[in-house]
Amino acid sequence: MGKPTGFLELGRELPGKLPVEDRLKDNKEFVQMDEFGNKINDQASRCMDCGVPFCHNGCPIGNIIPEFNDAVYRDSWQEAWEILSSTNNFPEFTGRVCPAPCESSCVLGINQDPITICNIEKNIVETAYKNGYVKPKIPTSRTGKTVAIIGSGPAGLAAAEQLNSAGHTVTVYERDEKVGGLVRFGIPDFKLGMDIIDRKIAVMEAAGIKMVVNAHIGVDFDAKELRKQFDVVLLTGGSTVPRDLPIPGRELKGVHFAMEFLAQNNRRANDMDLKTKEIHAKDDHVLVIGGGDTGSDCVGTSNRHGAASVLQIEIMPIPPEERTKNMPWPSYPMILKTTTSHEEGVDRKWSILTKEFKGDENGNVKELIIADIEWEKAEPGQRPNFKEIEGTERSVPCTKAFLAMGFLHPEPTGVLAQLEIGLDDRGNVKTTDFQTTQAGVFAAGDMRTGQSLIVRCINEGREASRAVDTYLMGNSNLEAMADSLMLSN
Repeated sequence: MGKPTGFLELGRELPGKLPVEDRLKDNKEFVQMDEFGNKINDQASRCMDCGVPFCHNGCPIGNIIPEFNDAVYRDSWQEAWEILSSTNNFPEFTGRVCPAPCESSCVLGINQDPITICNIEKNIVETAYKNGYVKPKIPTSRTGKTVAIIGSGPAGLAAAEQLNSAGHTVTVYERDEKVGGLVRFGIPDFKLGMDIIDRKIAVMEAAGIKMVVNAHIGVDFDAKELRKQFDVVLLTGGSTVPRDLPIPGRELKGVHFAMEFLAQNNRRANDMDLKTKEIHAKDDHVLVIGGGDTGSDCVGTSNRHGAASVLQIEIMPIPPEERTKNMPWPSYPMILKTTTSHEEGVDRKWSILTKEFKGDENGNVKELIIADIEWEKAEPGQRPNFKEIEGTERSVPCTKAFLAMGFLHPEPTGVLAQLEIGLDDRGNVKTTDFQTTQAGVFAAGDMRTGQSLIVRCINEGREASRAVDTYLMGNSNLEAMADSLMLSN
């Protein structure tokens, strides 16, 4: 694929970014794609004719990566778009925010830097929209079957597009005033702008998918009544119960869950109703608890607010900077990740135990008591323990704290309670081939699997759509539809 000698002649290169001082002035995307120009063809040329492309194994949705790389190298952009969109409903999302497990599995990555798959994907998408290659997937006929999808995150939207293309009449219900779920109200605009989401939603609506907003099923609308109106209900409400930090002082003002902060900032950046009391980090000593992507997003957002300082702490030990023998290629390596938000300014610390928030006379948080810990070696299959290192307890300034420690499970009240949906031991929706304990009610995405990546949620939506299609029609041709699209192009 690509140029046979491309990987020998060229190194990995990504487009430039605006200087930190410029990108902190607003919430806009800051990758300078337009200046990258024809270099994207060169980057695609690095894709080897590797025989067994392990990038397929790394990608949860099975993107046909060598083929679209080859098309980009040949400057055949419409072909590249058709290949990419045959397996991925939302490359405009994944090209911006996916952690790229495909790149970790790239064969070239064994002894060189891997192909810039995500950036190539993003360029394919933007070229496709610019040149009018993106078309609504309008079915040639309708089946007469109706599907209600509750939740408009990537799993729900992927399933909606697939089921609509199969000819079913699909209605998506969203409790907020715009669809997108945590893609819209969780990922900062500087990583994924709402205009990118709106652009895709417009294409889906043109294909015949109905979007109903401000519809909190199970709270404002009776879920059982909705079930009677549709042949199938698909639950894709996500894993939205955050993991809390039950330490003294948790109740102090200024201690928030990360999503309270991030969702509100997305609303602020787009002139929308904040809906809750304002949370702003200007001149604050910000402390982010949690070392993942959500914590990183809190760092970037706090810096854009003008925080006085930003400290990010993690209870786990610092990851290695390179693969170890326990993380061989092509597995996804749990190595140290420094994001663009980290580049903008943050103090990061690992193996830190949070002990107590302390406040002032007005009930506002002012400091956090922390201590260093030491992790003990565990036997294989056993959970490791840690112990506090004596004499390391200390206080750090903290006038805003954001808890970014992940999510536990979906909300058990509301729609799940009204439809009497069975849950597993972790509080997620129990399913068999995506069908819940209630006939005709299916579930997909984080609501079913627990917290995961956008790309895995897209895969969940696509797989669930096949299960729903089979339930409605006796069999499903959705997989064949993607194959025929490839053959026709």
